[in-house]
Amino acid sequence: MDDFRSRVERERAYLLRYASLQLRDAQAAEDAVQDTLVAALAGEAGFGQRASLRTWLTGILKHKIIDAIRKMSREAPAAGEDEFDALFDQRGHWIEMPGAWSDPDASLGQARFFAALELCLSRLPAKTARTFMMREHMGLETDEICKELAITSTHCWVLLYRARMALRECLTKEWFGK
Repeated sequence: MDDFRSRVERERAYLLRYASLQLRDAQAAEDAVQDTLVAALAGEAGFGQRASLRTWLTGILKHKIIDAIRKMSREAPAAGEDEFDALFDQRGHWIEMPGAWSDPDASLGQARFFAALELCLSRLPAKTARTFMMREHMGLETDEICKELAITSTHCWVLLYRARMALRECLTKEWFGK
């Protein structure tokens, strides 16, 4: 029978992909995963198998990611939003509206779609992508996101809107257009 440490270590690659998507910084993702693995091994008795090991580890990792985001937002301001702003006019409307999707539900089940989504997320400005992932993937509420990123709720909603629209445009080109 596999020991707990081996089972935890087998989840490392998954956790690293998850953290990399959230943090967009290889070193910060590696640190978050390492902290997660250490915490999991130290807290083996708390596992209790009420959830799958991956689910339990992902829960720990989410907290480590939030800690990393707090640290990163204190250390350096986000950059790159000027490039993103070029997609919108002065009133915040699309300069060129993205095309309509044909059947996104059918595409969600395909692994290549997730690769295209990761690519599109990597093209977003860091703060925009982080806000989107915190809301849509981690399920945080707006007030939690605002507190973590030190932004107003209005700014949060603008970032979320722009993330969704940019992802739509990118996925139209990278996935649905192919």
